Formats: sequence, C-alpha cells, structure tokens
Amino acid sequence: MPEDNAGGGTMGLRPALGILLKVLSVSVFVGMSTLIKSTGAVPPGQIVFYRSAFAVIPILILLAFRRELSTALRTSRPVSHIVRGIVGVSAMGCGFYALTLLPLPEVITLGYAQPLIVVALSALIVGETVRLYRWSAVVVGLAGVIVIIWPRLTLFTSGTPLGDTEALGVAAVLASAVISAFAIIMVRRLVATERSGTIVIWFSLTASVAGLLTLPFGWISLSQTQILALIGAGICGGVGQILMTESYRHADMSTVAPFEYTSMVLGIAAGYVFFGDLPTLNMLVGGLIVVGAGMFIIWRESRLGLERGKARRVTPPQ
Repeated sequence: MPEDNAGGGTMGLRPALGILLKVLSVSVFVGMSTLIKSTGAVPPGQIVFYRSAFAVIPILILLAFRRELSTALRTSRPVSHIVRGIVGVSAMGCGFYALTLLPLPEVITLGYAQPLIVVALSALIVGETVRLYRWSAVVVGLAGVIVIIWPRLTLFTSGTPLGDTEALGVAAVLASAVISAFAIIMVRRLVATERSGTIVIWFSLTASVAGLLTLPFGWISLSQTQILALIGAGICGGVGQILMTESYRHADMSTVAPFEYTSMVLGIAAGYVFFGDLPTLNMLVGGLIVVGAGMFIIWRESRLGLERGKARRVTPPQ
C-alpha cells in the first residue's frame, strides 16, 4: 500500500533498473499485506502502529546513508505534514481492517480503484482539466469495481441488509481507496516544496503516534508470532516505500506505473498459497476491467506528455 510516489527527478534514466525496483517494491508490499493478514483479527490501530513505527527503521538507515538524517524533519509546513499524516493513517487503518475481513487478492484488486478516484478528485478539487478519455476510463474502472463487489451486495442478491462481514470489508477497502486518493493529492502539493525523505519520515512518525493513540480503544495481547509478523510488515512497508521511490528516480512514471498491476498476480498467488483463497470469476473479470482502465489512463497521460513536449520544442521562446 504505497504512500508516496514522489521520487525526485529522473536524471540519467535507466528504465530496466526502474522497472526492476518497481516490481521489487510491489512484491515487498504484497509480502507486507500477507504478513498483516496472517495475524488475524488485530485492531486496525494496533496494526497501524507496528506498520508505521518499524517502517521508520529502513527509512532512517537510508537517510543516514545519504547524510540527510540531520535535516530530515526540517520543514516550513509541519501542519500540512500532520494533516496529510492523519488522512493517510485513516486510509491505512481502513485498508488493514479490510485485510482482516476479505481474501487478500480481493483487497488488492479493489485497491486499484484508487488511481481512478484520484483522477476524479483532481478535477473536482484541484481543478485539473480532465477530458472525456479519462472520465470514460474512470467510469469503466468503477464498473469493474461493481463487477468485483456484486456478489458481496447481499442487499440485491438475497434481500438481507448490508451488515455481514464481507460487505463491511468491501466498504472498508473502498473507503481506504477514497481517503488515500485525498492523501495523494496532499502529497502532490507537498512535493512542490518538500523533499521525498521529509514527506516519508513525517508520515511515518505521524502514523506511529496516531496508531499509539488508539491503545485505550482495545488493543489485544499478541502472540510472539503475531508480533514478529507485524514487525516484519512494518519493515517491509519501509523497504517497499524506498524501492518504490527509487524506481521513479531511474525511469519515467509512465514506464514503471503499469507494473503496479503485478500485485494482482502476486496477491492471487499469496492468497492461494498461504490462505487457500481462490479468485472468483467476478474478481478476475472485474480486476481486468479495472486494470485496463488504469492502464488506459497511464497510456493517455504518456501521450499527452509527449504532445506537450513536442509543443514546447516547436514553440519559439517569447
């Protein structure tokens, strides 16, 4: 569950290395989700604390290696970082709660709604120009989401209210996608003045404190296996964050972004091997629709970027 896609410039592009780092980051994030799901019904706030606190370890190691540790927290926008952190924590908590209720492949696939929601929010909140092609992709992608969740909508299939565990899990993962889309828009604004390391470390610390504040609301006693799994999930989260950020340093976003969808294959494999989860026909068909819509948006953005580049080259300086 990536948090920050800002990775600095793309000087000295090495696409093969960027793709490799992206695939590694996706694999590590799927491993993180697998570890979290293996812990069972742990309260979301407790999971958020372990995930965030232990993610700080690899991030601090990287900052120390780059000799940026002493200035990592330096910012003129602490309130913006804290607000972004609270929004991100809310998304993270919903996503982790969904992992305790739904099969792993389904959570990962429904999470693909996030970039589609980002497009909609970019138009409605930020005021970006979103033309017919991208709106069409959003509509198609959301139709794919409906295909995935249709068997869970027991209100329409059995006449019973939407109160069962699986329907609650669907609501949680979709809430996570919507809230994290808001977080991404906040990050877009932060990257205008803040370094990636500063954004990541502020988020990790804010999320750790927010998770710890949920202690009075019902943390449970964990077994040694659960503790180790949550610590491992936190470290995986930090490592995955670093790998993802580095992937965008070595290749254009349009080059590496499609490889995010390898998580669908990895999620299905992990779900089957570790939890015996078999993908349903609805999940596979709906997942392909969502992935197709997302990849169309990536392709469209790439084409528009090329067109803008050509326009800049043929337009004489004023």
